[in-house]
Amino acid sequence: MSTRAIATELIFIALHGTAPQADEGASAHIWQLLMAAQTPIVLFFGIKWVPRLPRQGAAILALQVAAALAAMAPAFFLHW
Repeated sequence: MSTRAIATELIFIALHGTAPQADEGASAHIWQLLMAAQTPIVLFFGIKWVPRLPRQGAAILALQVAAALAAMAPAFFLHW
């Protein structure tokens, strides 16, 4: 879901540029929904698999956190 959020941002930037918009469009709402919807899935994964396989589970959780931060980076750095 984070990669889809990143793709949504990149498509928006390709179509409209990086200037701040006066109104949040559909792409902003799609990004918000994707980021919010992945939270319970990641939490479920962490609760189920980290106790069973700590090293592999922690690695996957680290990838999820990195992908989420990468999806948040354009909004932070472009002051959207």
